[in-house]
Amino acid sequence: MRMALAGCLMLACAPALAQSPPEIPFDSVPDFFKLPTDMYFGEVSGVAVNSKKHIFVLHRGNVTGAAYRAQATQLLEFGPDGRYIREIGKNLYAWAFAHVVKVDGEDNIWAVDKGSDMIVKFNPQGRVSMVFGRKAEASDEESEPYKRNGQPKPTHFENGRFRQPTDVTWDPQGNAYFSDGYWNSRVGKVDKSGDWVMSWGSPGKAEGQFDTPHSIAADAKGNIYVADRGNRRIQVFDGQGKFERAISIDLPLPPDAHPAIGNQPPTLQGYQGNMTQMPGAPWAVCITPGPTQYLYTADSFPGRVYKFTLDGKLLGVFGKSGKQLKQFGWIHEIACPSENELYVAEVLNWRVQKLILHPEKMKPAGN
Repeated sequence: MRMALAGCLMLACAPALAQSPPEIPFDSVPDFFKLPTDMYFGEVSGVAVNSKKHIFVLHRGNVTGAAYRAQATQLLEFGPDGRYIREIGKNLYAWAFAHVVKVDGEDNIWAVDKGSDMIVKFNPQGRVSMVFGRKAEASDEESEPYKRNGQPKPTHFENGRFRQPTDVTWDPQGNAYFSDGYWNSRVGKVDKSGDWVMSWGSPGKAEGQFDTPHSIAADAKGNIYVADRGNRRIQVFDGQGKFERAISIDLPLPPDAHPAIGNQPPTLQGYQGNMTQMPGAPWAVCITPGPTQYLYTADSFPGRVYKFTLDGKLLGVFGKSGKQLKQFGWIHEIACPSENELYVAEVLNWRVQKLILHPEKMKPAGN
């Protein structure tokens, strides 16, 4: 296995290796979530777990309105046994198009809504305690979705405002970091009081630049890990935005690899476009708690989950694209409350899977 660190910006420069890392055996808990009668998950974009092992699911369900510009966000809470507890933020002003949910060290619940350009902080009781960003006014004639016309995206680096944000994380001091994702391609930082501190990054492929920073996580030392999905790498920074290193995944495809939806992606060799659907493009990143932390990330094709040490050593992989248990359809967020217990939110399969990993059963690579 070859790990490309700080310098290999186009991943075609990293040759595929003849041998894959070891497969991590795992199980998926069937029928874990108990939804009320007549309630259904839509596209599940987010999942998080608090200190009491309650699970929060953010999904694009309970849709109201026309097919276009419909409200498509709902936040639900479940107990440690998967039992439904409540809906949080019903009919919230910020709800438009769900992206992720996170829980901080004080059990506050943070929802990131891509459609409204807003991040909302709820206290543990489910009441709004802080809001970031502002959605377009309904009375504004120019209030409409951003146009994707193949031209460079205009950035709007305005303090405290976002353009299709994607995720949030926190350092040990309580500062929050937002991946301001689809348009501005930057990371924004606010302090514990919610005051804007700084931002870094811009669209591009160089160190410290991004093409859709799609997910973000922090380790116990305050290093910030950004899933630079369109550039097919994870970039690591300190809390002041100083670039530390980049991690990329370059593995041979399994012989049965196929996309969960859509046509087979082009080969990496010489490819210059957005790499969102490419093997190893990180859709989600999660860092485990505890004295020894691990990084988990997932791609859409071939639909694998990857386990790393924080310094970039790949320890194992598991999973593939599909619709059955233990298969994945676009993992959009990972919650990792411990090294061997994961929750994965799937967009295409409208579900969250609870996964139990069994690293003690791993066989050496090549066996």
